[in-house]
Amino acid sequence: MNTYKSIIILLIFFASISPAKAQSAASILKSMDDLMSAPKDKQAVVKMVLTDKSGKEKVREAIMKQKGQYKKIYRYTKPEKQVGTATLSLPDDIIWLYMPALNKAIKVTLLSKSQAFTGTDFSYEDMSGSSYGERFTPSVLTSPDPKMYQLELMPKSMKSTYSKIIVFLDKTHFYPIRMEYFDENKVYFKYADYKYKKKGNYWYAEEVFMMNLNKEHSTKIILTDIQFDQGISDEEFTVENLKPQQD
Repeated sequence: MNTYKSIIILLIFFASISPAKAQSAASILKSMDDLMSAPKDKQAVVKMVLTDKSGKEKVREAIMKQKGQYKKIYRYTKPEKQVGTATLSLPDDIIWLYMPALNKAIKVTLLSKSQAFTGTDFSYEDMSGSSYGERFTPSVLTSPDPKMYQLELMPKSMKSTYSKIIVFLDKTHFYPIRMEYFDENKVYFKYADYKYKKKGNYWYAEEVFMMNLNKEHSTKIILTDIQFDQGISDEEFTVENLKPQQD
């Protein structure tokens, strides 16, 4: 009888702590999302360095503007063959791509969001404006480093490119330090390392290094000349505005 009571007590105990752990994971992820989307708007010069397995590099540059969480536009300024190419992210995971050769904007479909974002090692899903909390269910893992939280993110939608993402984030400020990505077959195939910096009231990813282990190809993104809360107009983020304006 005593054994039976002990089992019941243990079951009640574990049932009582499970919601607390789940809430803790959700709270940690929300803190990361809030930090990443804190500015009202931002603008920066984005340098992209693509490196293949032989060490050959390609360098691109773009002007990035973002308003709130869901509106973001990239306009490529280098190299010459990329000039005029632009991408626009809007609410509800809507993404538009403008290519000068086609002279029109193309809506990126759900199926193609797993494809590389303009030839980089980031997918269109990676560049989505949706928060991680909207797209994934988190759980807390035991971190090997006492200064970091470790979360396992499981996709809420079957349409996700990933079967899971493991996130390591700073315990003090809640910015991501590393993300490890697993494909639909649950195979670890790429990672992203982040270097965060604070300017004024905001933390931002000054540098992100994404490595695709299968392709032995990497992309480094470096942000410079960043500005926050400039009062960027909503008119910047329209499909019509993707096409370069004629002088």
